[in-house]
Amino acid sequence: MKRQNSFYIAAITLVATLGGLLFGYDTAVISGAEKSVQAYLVNSLGLSSWAHGATISSALIGCIIGGGLSGLLASTLGRKKSLMLAAVLFFASALGSGHPEFLFFTKGEPTMGLLYMFNFYRIIGGIGVGLASAVCPMYIGEIAPANIRGRLVSINQFAIIFGMLVVYFVNWGIANGQTLEWINTIGWRRMFVSEAIPAGIFGILLFFVPESPRYLAINHDDENALRILTKINGVERAKEVLADIKNTVEKSSAKLFAYGKIVIIIGILLTIFQQFVGINVALYYAPRIFESMGAEKDASMLQTVVMGLINVIFTVVAILTVDKWGRKPLLMLGSIGMAIGMFAIGALSFMNIIGIGTLIFIIVYTASFMFSWGPICWVLISEIFPNKIRGKAVAIAVAAQWAANYFISSTYPAMMEFSGGMTYSFYGLMSVLSFIFVWRMVPETKGKTLEEMENLWKK
Repeated sequence: MKRQNSFYIAAITLVATLGGLLFGYDTAVISGAEKSVQAYLVNSLGLSSWAHGATISSALIGCIIGGGLSGLLASTLGRKKSLMLAAVLFFASALGSGHPEFLFFTKGEPTMGLLYMFNFYRIIGGIGVGLASAVCPMYIGEIAPANIRGRLVSINQFAIIFGMLVVYFVNWGIANGQTLEWINTIGWRRMFVSEAIPAGIFGILLFFVPESPRYLAINHDDENALRILTKINGVERAKEVLADIKNTVEKSSAKLFAYGKIVIIIGILLTIFQQFVGINVALYYAPRIFESMGAEKDASMLQTVVMGLINVIFTVVAILTVDKWGRKPLLMLGSIGMAIGMFAIGALSFMNIIGIGTLIFIIVYTASFMFSWGPICWVLISEIFPNKIRGKAVAIAVAAQWAANYFISSTYPAMMEFSGGMTYSFYGLMSVLSFIFVWRMVPETKGKTLEEMENLWKK
């Protein structure tokens, strides 16, 4: 076998990206169930809007935990078993969030204990999301040949966005034509439970994919590493890649700052900027944003679906261009588009103009994010760190990403109360700073093997 086995690579990637799909599904499922959860578990207990915000955002606490643990788990259990654990957590969270009364509480009788239980199940799912968000791109990056690595890791972002789009349709399908009373008693439960289906499929299919050859080589299982590399790259290329991996493993130190602090700082800033530009505000609060613009409830859900379709289309643009144009040009172009979108929304908000113009600039903003910072951030996180520190470094970067996500999502309502125009202008300013950061600090990684990237940091 002398050539890359495209079918085998594609099959492994598609299974791994189911983790990305579940990442998107789990983070967006709350958008359809949010008001019902508020009515059933928050308002009925006489709790404040702060308690509502904490409940809706509770999964993000799990994401920070899962992201932080991902390096330890990926290094000890391996990439494959870490993804299996994530699948189990997704499955348990789906069933538990839909039926938080299970074993301990009476259905239809909300209590503080039940609220805590619901949050517990959401946090469990969040740990799964945090794990998947770190390990899926890491696994794909370590499996993929250098010439198509950007494209394959970008498919994971496509899966995240596709998962969000799927759950928008699922939520809309469950709620469509039903009374508000039915949605508030039964409908929201079905929204959460629906996640158990893709979680179960993901868990089963993981039994049929190999462990990462780089993980195997780092743990001195050269025979299996070579077998998998041969199946992916062909005999001759597999031997070269294994020799490169062994060379970096033998030479490098396991200490986090073995290659200097700058690579860790760049990784952390990539994930922080990905959130500080405000994307999750647009994703989590989309129906409410459209309602605040004057759209009816059903129309706002439909506009959310339209936005989801645009997200998918422009993520495909990234997949098709990332290995041709490179990482830096796409990131910088995206930053410009996001800045234009957010500053325009901010200006319209200051002038109290609400209408089709606002929708157009939200689309400009989200489209710009989806062909740049959405997928390319994960591509870079999967490839800039040297082999020996990748597990730890990815974990730190991903934990920082989820912490930034939690900060931006939880401060949005208070910022909007203060000034909508200033809120959107802040995200516009962050987009400008993200452009400067990429221009000045981020290296181009197009076409380089993971081992060649290591030599860059040694210099």
